[in-house]
Amino acid sequence: MVDYLSYFQYFGMELLINVGIVLACSVVFAILGTFFGCLFAGIDRKISAKMQGRVGPPILQPYYDVRKLFDKDRVSVNGSEKVYVTFALIFVFIAGGIFLSSFVYYYLGSLTDGSNWLLCIFVLTLATMLFIMAAYSSRSPYAEIGGAREILQVVAYEPTTMLMAVGLCLVTNSFSVQSVLMLDVPLITFLFPTFFCFLFILIIKFRKSPFDISMSHHAHQEIVRGMTTEMSGPTLGKVEIMHWNENFLFMGWIAVFFVCSNPMWVLGAVVAVILVYLLMIWIDNNFARVKWQAMLKWSWLLCLILCGLNLVVLMFMV
Repeated sequence: MVDYLSYFQYFGMELLINVGIVLACSVVFAILGTFFGCLFAGIDRKISAKMQGRVGPPILQPYYDVRKLFDKDRVSVNGSEKVYVTFALIFVFIAGGIFLSSFVYYYLGSLTDGSNWLLCIFVLTLATMLFIMAAYSSRSPYAEIGGAREILQVVAYEPTTMLMAVGLCLVTNSFSVQSVLMLDVPLITFLFPTFFCFLFILIIKFRKSPFDISMSHHAHQEIVRGMTTEMSGPTLGKVEIMHWNENFLFMGWIAVFFVCSNPMWVLGAVVAVILVYLLMIWIDNNFARVKWQAMLKWSWLLCLILCGLNLVVLMFMV
């Protein structure tokens, strides 16, 4: 007779362990993402200032700005705005925890469990949807326009992120991020066209010009701040922290394309992340904002041509 209770206890315990690992990794990611995201934001400002012939603020200026926001009074249009932003931030942490757990499972020697890139994308998209709902909840026409533009940005970049995960599955027969650590050569060897397309939509996800149509960090481009027009104090501080952690997660996505079973490629991944981030800063300071129609057209054309052809070739190769 089959002991169903034993099976239930085994799989129940395994589920609890998996959830515990992801939650622990989410906490670690929140700490690392906030620290390095703040540091990268400060470096971004400093390099941008040098490109514009200015001295620029100190590297830790983003930290000072956010700390000042949390010292302000908790004023908001309605209570739901704070709830949406808080849960959006939490889901960004969880998305980062799902991604970071891949390294834990790799060192534990587990190939079947671990970070599911597709799930990471879904959770991050859920965080974006909550942020959009926060903008709409303010009932401000400027925030609603920003929210509508943010939806257009999601429509523009989401197909590419999905096809990236599909490409990973075609190469490794798994959506688990740690599966790339078993490859003899980096993932970019198989997915170079997809990676190029990812670099294009990364400009949107980093909220850089020319595709910062929903909100911008450049004061000279904004009369009002789009989605965050009605946000202030701690709520706006949470938005900034969320943006730092998103950027840190995207850098991890870049690194996935350059790691493999050879430990030496870790250095290559670090160099690639630095070069890509410098490229994003250069593009941000040298291109003017375009209309949403151009963003949508270029994103979808590159996605269909580069990612589509890349996946078709992979289907015949594997």
